[in-house]
Amino acid sequence: MDRSRRIKITLLLIFVAILFVVTPWLIVLTVKKIPDVINRIKYEITRETKYDGPDTLKKTEVVFEESKIVDVVERVSPSVVSVVVKTVSFDFFSGPSLSEEGIGTGFIVDKNGLIVTNSHVVDDMTGEYSVITKDGTTYEVEKIHRDPSSDLAILEITARGLPEIELGDSDSLKVGQTAIAIGNALGRFQNTVTVGVISGIARQLKASSVFGESKLYENVIQTDAALNPGNSGGPLLNSSGQVIGINVATSFGADNISFAIPVNVLKPILETFITEGRIIKPYLGVTYTMITRGVASLRKIPEGAFINRVIPDSPASKSGLERGDIITKIDDEELGSEKSLLSIVGKKSVGDKIKLTVDRDREELVIYTTIEEMPENY
Repeated sequence: MDRSRRIKITLLLIFVAILFVVTPWLIVLTVKKIPDVINRIKYEITRETKYDGPDTLKKTEVVFEESKIVDVVERVSPSVVSVVVKTVSFDFFSGPSLSEEGIGTGFIVDKNGLIVTNSHVVDDMTGEYSVITKDGTTYEVEKIHRDPSSDLAILEITARGLPEIELGDSDSLKVGQTAIAIGNALGRFQNTVTVGVISGIARQLKASSVFGESKLYENVIQTDAALNPGNSGGPLLNSSGQVIGINVATSFGADNISFAIPVNVLKPILETFITEGRIIKPYLGVTYTMITRGVASLRKIPEGAFINRVIPDSPASKSGLERGDIITKIDDEELGSEKSLLSIVGKKSVGDKIKLTVDRDREELVIYTTIEEMPENY
């Protein structure tokens, strides 16, 4: 074999060897690039056929957001009820007449006939109440269990297989997230829907009724979703259709300022009711005023709960708490602008032993006590 032929054969073998080594890598790279190429083709097709400028993108986003809200409303509305009271009126000519009036809203929390609303919605002890579901079915309220301290009530009706609502987590709320309210607006317009955002959390609110009675609400949720008196007791929902609050009040004279009780206030009340058949509330036995960060800085005192009064024969009294004490911690949780005494004690169970960190005349004390059941007349 001559020299030139040997060189050609050698070069051919080298080329074949290179192909043998490189070809698998080329195949792998090509396979990896295929999805990118496909996506690029899809993008080009979409851009050519659907994109008409930035307005199209905005419209798409709006439609998507509207679709989420519509989906939530369609899923949750069957679990929302109107609360109605029977009233007797007297006319000089025709005599007494019976009528029904929508006074608030509620929502189904158990398929076997448990409904939650505000305590003030059903505060007439002599009233005859009923609830009306979205499909128009009316159920008489058999029993009412009220908790005026939290302004919540649990209604019992005789029914089975009801569509119950899902409870969310109000502790994880963020300002700016979507809020959807469903209720019996003005007591006349059933399943009215309003939409807004969470405007604030851990607010303190003093609400007054038309009769001049007032109540202090702590750690409530503020929203700009429009609420009317008939919305009281209805659900405030997140974009997943979970209850994050119980609508309670609106601010007269100011637009788009409404409030809801956090759903995490309801959860322990509902849990004990389901197991015990009655509302059992944890009880410390003090009246107090929350010292906010600003007041604490101005007065040079600790942030926490200033004790105005210690109830005789209460857990607080038995443990040695005194008027003028400032509770700064319960267990490892600090009290302040976003965590009130009520919100922390409300999560405890009867029989729980708790540690109170107390400021008394500039001296820090640690006091231990045991949570008891709240008396019925408290």
